Amino acid sequence: MLQSTSYTPEEVAQKLKISKYTVYELIKRGDLAAYRVGRKVRVEDKDIEAYIQKSKGASMTTDVSTYPVLERPSEPFRSPDVSISDTVVICGQDIILDILTRHLLKQYPNIKFLRSCIGSIDGLLALYRGEANIVTVHLWDSDADDYNLPYIRRLMPGHQTIVINLVYRQEGFYVSRGNPKDITSWKDLTRPDVRFINRERGSGARVLLDEKLRVESIPHHLINSYYDEEMSHLAVASKVARGEADVGLGIEKAAMQVLGLDFIPLQTERYDLVMRQEDLNRPHFQALLAIIRSEAYRKEVEGLGGYDVSRMGEMME
Repeated sequence: MLQSTSYTPEEVAQKLKISKYTVYELIKRGDLAAYRVGRKVRVEDKDIEAYIQKSKGASMTTDVSTYPVLERPSEPFRSPDVSISDTVVICGQDIILDILTRHLLKQYPNIKFLRSCIGSIDGLLALYRGEANIVTVHLWDSDADDYNLPYIRRLMPGHQTIVINLVYRQEGFYVSRGNPKDITSWKDLTRPDVRFINRERGSGARVLLDEKLRVESIPHHLINSYYDEEMSHLAVASKVARGEADVGLGIEKAAMQVLGLDFIPLQTERYDLVMRQEDLNRPHFQALLAIIRSEAYRKEVEGLGGYDVSRMGEMME
């Protein structure tokens, strides 16, 4: 009998670069085949490949249940036969969006809430092009010393938007336990003995790095492995923990999830949610605002640790 490699939902999430909660949702919907061994869920490699192939062909169909929930979709989430009220695309990677989506699904089970785990700039561009409905951003502008609003104005010309705070997070360096190379500043990244792991272009962490390099007049070509990229905070943290890099940049929450790391805080960042003003009065968008401002959601996010929820639900201007 031929042997087939099987994976846990967590391992599938790493392979597809999506959250494990999205994996469970795909299994629940029947989009990804799985089986149980006792109380454990397993997915075979052939079924992962089948899901990927099905996702690649999703843009050729009008059935939104087959639309891909991938890290960086190759085709827009669009169909001429699907109205905005039938499906809502939420862009962003943080686990608090998984919680938000779960709350929305409870209230509107007939609406398809799809997660697209792309970076902040790509998310804003998707919102501008009508390929997304809700996006999250954490983009620091060095000239204004402000988060998000300068980028929203530039990338959403002529569009009225609503900007709502979700959380504040700490952005900083991931280093090995004990910080053996004593990495504490942006200039330390230029040392020849330091291997850096970067984020992809357009992500909030990448924008923060490049803005700080510009402010401190540090040429990026002096940073060893500047072009070595990963697609998430967790992937960056994991690479440092495995000893494949000496330092990476990301949020504190990811450092709390990976063993063998220390976190060097550098900057408090604002993590906001952006939507079109024209959508504000639609029932499921009103439900979204109510959830964000609810005590239940606030407590659930706060209980995760690593988040400041003091301004959650406030309009940003």
